[in-house]
Amino acid sequence: MNNTALFLRLRKGLFISALALTALTGCQSGKWGFPYIAPVQQGNWITEENVALLQKGMTPDQVRYALGSPTLTDIFRPDRWDYPYYYQPGYGEPVSRNFSVWFVNGVLDRWEGDQQPNFQPYEQKAAARTVESTASTAEAAASQVETAPLE
Repeated sequence: MNNTALFLRLRKGLFISALALTALTGCQSGKWGFPYIAPVQQGNWITEENVALLQKGMTPDQVRYALGSPTLTDIFRPDRWDYPYYYQPGYGEPVSRNFSVWFVNGVLDRWEGDQQPNFQPYEQKAAARTVESTASTAEAAASQVETAPLE
């Protein structure tokens, strides 16, 4: 085999490799591309139902049963428990919520924090579809009211 034929085969192989690499790097944009961005969830998922269980005078064990173990307990303030939550989806806006409870003399005194969802994490897509369908139903009802003939 002469040098010209070897050079042409090598050139053809390099061209095909460069073409494949270009195709793969062109797929980086959008939801289907590379690299895969894993969703990151940190903290405690608390719902409105969990918060509704809280009552003044509860013991720490009762609060732990209602809300779960706290993510943060401060060694300088052991009477305060914090329940932060952070979710960074692979694509989209991050979600961040905070919730804190305070104990006085070993019993629950008060609690405060962000508005908590009324669904579990595995129900997020169903809850989003419900919100979208409710919004579209409301828009449809509003357009019917606007187009209704006056008598």
